[in-house]
Amino acid sequence: MNYRHGFHAGNFADVLKHLALCELLRLLASKDKKLFVLDTHAGAGSYDLGSQMAARTGEAEAGIARLLAAPRAGMPAAVTRYLAAVSAYDRKFGPPAAALRRYPGSPRLIRGIMRATDRFVACELHPQDALSLRREFAGDLAVEVRQADGYHAVKAMLPPPERRALVLLDPPFEATDEFEKLARALRHGLRRFATGCYAVWYPIKDEAAVAEFLAAQAGLKTVRLELHVPVDGTKLGACGVLVINPPWKFEEAMVEALPWIEAHLGPGVSARLVASPATEPAPAQAS
Repeated sequence: MNYRHGFHAGNFADVLKHLALCELLRLLASKDKKLFVLDTHAGAGSYDLGSQMAARTGEAEAGIARLLAAPRAGMPAAVTRYLAAVSAYDRKFGPPAAALRRYPGSPRLIRGIMRATDRFVACELHPQDALSLRREFAGDLAVEVRQADGYHAVKAMLPPPERRALVLLDPPFEATDEFEKLARALRHGLRRFATGCYAVWYPIKDEAAVAEFLAAQAGLKTVRLELHVPVDGTKLGACGVLVINPPWKFEEAMVEALPWIEAHLGPGVSARLVASPATEPAPAQAS
């Protein structure tokens, strides 16, 4: 995959990833203790949906736009909160408009939820996107932007002094060995900080590679979310988010949210959740 995110901002994959991210952050921040957040592949920070890049694919129209146009009656709370975060960011660019103007990437969503006591490091290796990310957060002392390999950051920054962390790994999957790199980074992270919460986005194109990656996480406490959409053979049609050490009530929120997402993203969309092993009613984070 050649994945400059500006082409795909607000698509079905963002919907799944950012729905999960917002709910994870909310649940982790509900505990009155400091939290460290690491975004290993942060991208540009936010995306202009009117840009040439976004217009070329129009993927937001089949993703976030459909959810924003859906009736609010019966909408699950986690979806409501996610859409509110997206709309709140867009309102910074003017009064509410007929169509969404800017879509917040994961760094913007994280920044909107984190508390004054939390710490956030956003890594991006691509020079142009790293520059855009620095500009996005210029003057914001709550966000540390690093032009760096996010995989190396997992090794360098864990365990955090806060002893509580959410690590988002959302690589571009441009390399043929990306799943191997991802699995290796998780091994390093879990060896250093076994009680951290790790959220991993991955595309579903090579079923064997996905199965091998998931098998490597066997025995861990996980919640896996998947979303499949009907597309032609040239586009990504399925993706997943694997959450390791999910906080209490995350699975419950996703069980409610995913069927609604499936119903409102259009015909032929399917979603599923797999928890392994069955989650216990206790926080996953270290005290």
